[in-house]
Amino acid sequence: MVTLPQTAIQKMLGCRYPIIQTAMGWVATPELVAGTSNAGGFGFLAAGVMRADEVGPAIEKVRSMTDKPFGVNFHMFQPGAAQIVETLIEMKVAAVSFGRGPDKKAIARFKDAGIRCIPTVGAVKHAKKMVELGVDMVVVQGGEGGGHTGSVSSTILLPQVLDAVQVPVVAAGGFGDGRGLAAALAFGAQGIAMGTRFLMTKESPVPPQTKERYVKASVDDIFVTSKLDGLPQRMIRNAFTARLEKSSGLAMWTNALSAAMRMKQLTGASWGDMIQSARGMMGHGSDSFAQALMGATAPVFIQRATVEGKPDEGVMATGQVAGRLTDLPSCEELISRIVAEAEEALDKLIKLVETPAN
Repeated sequence: MVTLPQTAIQKMLGCRYPIIQTAMGWVATPELVAGTSNAGGFGFLAAGVMRADEVGPAIEKVRSMTDKPFGVNFHMFQPGAAQIVETLIEMKVAAVSFGRGPDKKAIARFKDAGIRCIPTVGAVKHAKKMVELGVDMVVVQGGEGGGHTGSVSSTILLPQVLDAVQVPVVAAGGFGDGRGLAAALAFGAQGIAMGTRFLMTKESPVPPQTKERYVKASVDDIFVTSKLDGLPQRMIRNAFTARLEKSSGLAMWTNALSAAMRMKQLTGASWGDMIQSARGMMGHGSDSFAQALMGATAPVFIQRATVEGKPDEGVMATGQVAGRLTDLPSCEELISRIVAEAEEALDKLIKLVETPAN
């Protein structure tokens, strides 16, 4: 039987298997991160929805539950970002991930501190730009991915990026089992990154009633909308998205201001911070300031479903893969199964190649 190969992910990040758990807001808690890393994967803590003063204690909590390496995700546009950068460097986390993230100077600071920089991109041009800024590897998310996503599928985007950059590439978007890992390796990727599959685990903090909706969702229940912040986002249809699709004018302002108030309470941000974040969203697809404010406060809508357990009152971001996932394994069960499936798939492929043609 074939043994799963060692790739750049294991070498750079110090994990046992080339499997990354992405940093989903409100979901990638210390418990999920530690569960992933203890099982041999590499977990990312979701600091993008934390106050700056919460990041250090959250890192310490992860370290109290695992002695394995893990990373932290954050956004440069979130309140307290500068303080978060200092915390991550001081605490010497293994890696940082981001979307719209640090500039070249900040990336250099991370690298000087021995911290790997791993952005997530959804286009070839963005992958090239991140490499120019000095990142260590890139996670390439195809259109099948959850939350903010593009229109190009993983099978098209992944080889394009592999041909365009010289750093290790990790495949994301549509992956959920060992066959997907084997396929990603065959493409030339160094491993896979998964969000939805880890959301649907026992260690995930998502309440049972919301997890049940993920388990029951079919592929037809999952769609992409730009109504939340002007950018395409993939999520599960529910009562909230039905209202969102119909909202305009006053209704959008009401939702945005309500979410902004809640976001202020959660993060300690001022109205000035909220306005600045919204202005930042205006350059990334929002058609109006109300929609930009909705985008800046989107974590509140995700929180309602994934933290408060109100699946009909918030956003259930998801990848298309949720439409075929029907169980809630532990991280240990999931990663062990993925590795076994990948080794079996690779073994079959090798035997197929070695079998003489009739």
